[in-house]
Amino acid sequence: MAKNSAKIGVLLVNLGTPDSTKTGDVRKYLREFLMDGRVIDFPFIPRWMLVNLIIAPFRAPKSAGEYRKLWTDRGSPLLFHTQDLKEKLIKKLDPEKYLVAMAMRYQNPSIEKGLEELMKAKVKKIIVLPLFPQYASATNGSVIDRVMEIARTWQIIPEITFISNYVDHPLFLEAWTELGREAMQKHNYDKFLFSYHGLPERQIRKGSVEGYCQLGTCCNKYGLKNQFCYRAQCFQTTRLVAAKLGLPEDKVLTCFQSRLGKDPWIKPYTENTIKELAKEGVKKVLVFSPAFVADCLETTVEVGEEYKEQFEELGGEHWDLVPSLNSNDTWVDCVKDLVESRT
Repeated sequence: MAKNSAKIGVLLVNLGTPDSTKTGDVRKYLREFLMDGRVIDFPFIPRWMLVNLIIAPFRAPKSAGEYRKLWTDRGSPLLFHTQDLKEKLIKKLDPEKYLVAMAMRYQNPSIEKGLEELMKAKVKKIIVLPLFPQYASATNGSVIDRVMEIARTWQIIPEITFISNYVDHPLFLEAWTELGREAMQKHNYDKFLFSYHGLPERQIRKGSVEGYCQLGTCCNKYGLKNQFCYRAQCFQTTRLVAAKLGLPEDKVLTCFQSRLGKDPWIKPYTENTIKELAKEGVKKVLVFSPAFVADCLETTVEVGEEYKEQFEELGGEHWDLVPSLNSNDTWVDCVKDLVESRT
């Protein structure tokens, strides 16, 4: 490629993080995040009242304390792991062909800033990769929505390609397998738990094709009708990673965490699964969180600390968390392949 030829822009987008652990910054983040109509899919007025009068004022101080548990000298792990992924990807891709930028769906650096960086470089095409392996309207859909909202204000809109999910990409699965194998050296585990971020059941039903989703055994098979069902994709991720690790089927469990509010969320709940494991006398559990590609509040604190404490209080002996992909070399190769396959 000639040096003066237009490049292909790549925008990596993760969820987002407060600018600091100060309560005000956490409250600001929560407001932006939860006011997204794809996250809390209520009409604007009740959503505004719920977020601004109840959730943000009362949840922010507690959440700020949780963020302090994982904050490092480099700041938020989710942010710097995404930065590390970006830097490694830049080294893997042809610099004369690609320009890589990164953004957060909420807070900084913003999607608008990331797109502006690419457009100023006069790229001929933009590939947007939401860093959420399993498609959900509240994550991947929200990123796509925001990119389109910004792009529609441009006079010139280049070709834009979105990567919706990659639950069955061989290198994505291999990266988790590598980390799993390494973690499995610690103990002879009784059970292997795959804990994914939850969603309200109503959001799954909204995306159901021909009424296929029953929020039950329909997720035991993955095909045309549920290829964009978040719950089905999570179960498929579990099956594929467990198969590569050679895990016995009766030792593998899939569950969902991080509930918010009183409405029913997709099941089984991780908290309930922990109680059931304790009742069965299970002592050693290895946990995967394959909905997250970077360590964050939901992995490090919720799964790694809070659930560990709950399990041990109920008689468990070992609760170990497999780290997220972060900037694992095989994961970087996966991202490289995802990008190049869309070129």
